[in-house]
Amino acid sequence: MTELPEHLRPFLLDVPEVRRERVGRVDLYWPDPVAGGEQAADRLPAIVFVHGGPIPPDMTPTPRDWPTYVGYAGYVAGRGVVGVTVDHRLHDLEDYSQSAADVTEAIELVRNDPRVDGDRIAVWVFSGGGMLTAEWLSNPPSWLRCLAATYPVLAERPGRDADPRYRPAEAVRSAGELPIVLTRVGLERPDIAPTVEAFLAAADDCGAKVEVIDIPDAHHGFESIDHTESTRQGVVRAVESVLGQLRG
Repeated sequence: MTELPEHLRPFLLDVPEVRRERVGRVDLYWPDPVAGGEQAADRLPAIVFVHGGPIPPDMTPTPRDWPTYVGYAGYVAGRGVVGVTVDHRLHDLEDYSQSAADVTEAIELVRNDPRVDGDRIAVWVFSGGGMLTAEWLSNPPSWLRCLAATYPVLAERPGRDADPRYRPAEAVRSAGELPIVLTRVGLERPDIAPTVEAFLAAADDCGAKVEVIDIPDAHHGFESIDHTESTRQGVVRAVESVLGQLRG
């Protein structure tokens, strides 16, 4: 048998069986039983998980079916919130505008679902999806209770110029009181690590509310390749922090 590629290896945590509902490019993972009703207090908060990239347009399976994103979404559904994944079309560095539109559409779909509390949403980005955070950082919407980022790209890298509208290390200066949960891996790729440090330096300068969760022995994409006690605890800590913001 051919060995599975890294991104298709199993998720590092045990995940409960939950109901997955597919709507276009969006998948929603529902706690059991699903909360509903007309009262806002009965509605569930949601976490929207945003994959990285660029991803080739013909790649199969698409990211929302990768064990990492299925794992995160199912895990948080098991903790009582709606987990959401979206196949956004980040196929090239020139696609950030299209990608941002896809994610915005997914968030609006979730917020307008009568089973969801549209004022308690967290967005959680990964890798190259980190560049999309600039929009929320520069003008945090009232519904965004927390912005999380795991091994993210947070500034332009040499030779990989992206749309100037997507520069998180600059946008963080306008983040105000928005809670940010950043998971930093100790074995990060050498072209990505400086972008995280640039972001944190800017965040420190402006007093942004950033919680850094360090996992020293973790690589980029650790959820499917580094199954250790420290990586598992790092994911649990990050989830607990985001849930605390949603429920606070």
